[in-house]
Amino acid sequence: MEYKLAPSILAADFMRLGEQIDAIGKAGAQYVHYDVMDGIYVPSISFGLPVLKSVRKGTDLFLDCHLMIMDPDRYIDEFAECGADSITVHVEACHDVGVAETLRHIRRRGLKCGLTLNPRTPIGALAPYLGMVDMVLVMSVEPGFGGQKLLESTYGKLAELLELKKQNGYDFDIEVDGGVTKENLASLVRAGVNVIVSGSSIFKGDIEANVKDFFDIIAQNT
Repeated sequence: MEYKLAPSILAADFMRLGEQIDAIGKAGAQYVHYDVMDGIYVPSISFGLPVLKSVRKGTDLFLDCHLMIMDPDRYIDEFAECGADSITVHVEACHDVGVAETLRHIRRRGLKCGLTLNPRTPIGALAPYLGMVDMVLVMSVEPGFGGQKLLESTYGKLAELLELKKQNGYDFDIEVDGGVTKENLASLVRAGVNVIVSGSSIFKGDIEANVKDFFDIIAQNT
């Protein structure tokens, strides 16, 4: 299994965004986690298409776009054109054309597709679509705000998801987003996570040292 680190630039210093994206890449991170919030599906507003287009010009890292927005299908083409490598949508948010058609739209654009759900939504809500996705993102905090602590209920969800994956022979990555730190990383890796999103624990302090610490912990637990 390949393990990937996806630093969330929501926690970066926006005055130094290009410099800090360069730093995570040089340190070995493979992904940039790009959180898009619309102020409707979640209360907060983050960044959108113009920033993504600029980030794409400045990096070859894999752009992992997490759309915390209502009816994401209407924006798939624009995110593809601005340089997204993957798009993950919320199972609760695809009201216009439905979840399956939204995932098919992402694939038609040649992108990796992911599906996620809020902490209060049961894993069973994803079951009809697990054969269609490249990645499942388990939200380990309530979406919309950074700096929250990881919910203990995350581990039960991961166990349930891993069981569904094994039973059906699915081949998707498992990503966790929210409250991931050096202190809980080992338990998440042992629980089956192979794509790790982290914000403050990467961008606060020495970025290169933090990335190295994350990969060291992964290596010690795999």
